[in-house]
Amino acid sequence: MGAPCQSAYFVCGGKYHDMDFARVELLKLLLEHEQVRTHVAEDFRDIAAIEASDFLVTYTVDVLPDDAGAERLRNYVQSGKRWLALHGTNSVLRYVKGKGWDAPRIAPTFMQTLGSQFIAHPPIAPYRVEPTEPEHPLVAGIGPFMADDELYLSELHPPIEVLMHTRYSGDAAGFVENDWSDDAPRPVMYLKKVGEGEVLYLTLGHARSRYDMRPLMKEYPQTERGSWKEPVFYELLRRGLRWAARLD
Repeated sequence: MGAPCQSAYFVCGGKYHDMDFARVELLKLLLEHEQVRTHVAEDFRDIAAIEASDFLVTYTVDVLPDDAGAERLRNYVQSGKRWLALHGTNSVLRYVKGKGWDAPRIAPTFMQTLGSQFIAHPPIAPYRVEPTEPEHPLVAGIGPFMADDELYLSELHPPIEVLMHTRYSGDAAGFVENDWSDDAPRPVMYLKKVGEGEVLYLTLGHARSRYDMRPLMKEYPQTERGSWKEPVFYELLRRGLRWAARLD
């Protein structure tokens, strides 16, 4: 007898990122586990299908459930389920003319369940990611590494258990909330307990191609693959998926 079959619900959709690339890469990783069967969607509208799944995986940007859906998602995790949330899942983006990108606090239940809300990031440039809890199984054996990715500056909703972090002090040009001079550790990977369940959040994973900034611009000047270029990122994803599916 093999391992019992598990159902994954995978939400991949949103703005200004190469969702096709991320969707294919994550589906390939899910396919490494023959006992995991995956349903794919672009948003959270089918909450009943999410509730029927064994675990949830999300790679989204500015994609939110409605208020009732957010409560049901929180109850889903509270019941003992696991949610692997990636990159921009915690983002809300609104452009304010003359000021830049804003992150309005319009989804409190959703963000509190996730444990954070994206607020800003500095221009993309390599930064050092370090293990905060080097003995934790999700990061054990992974030393410091450089990530050429969006460095997330977030509003946190503790308690969270930070597994990996980076540091940044300075400005976030182009964002309404642009002063980040406090030099606090910035979580890159953390766990958030919610009732009997848990969320694992990993902020890495930026991806953008030529046509992903429409309608803001006709063509983006380059292809960006962020941490997807690094084997260590795939190792973190594999560990996160095994954690979500309770395969370890």
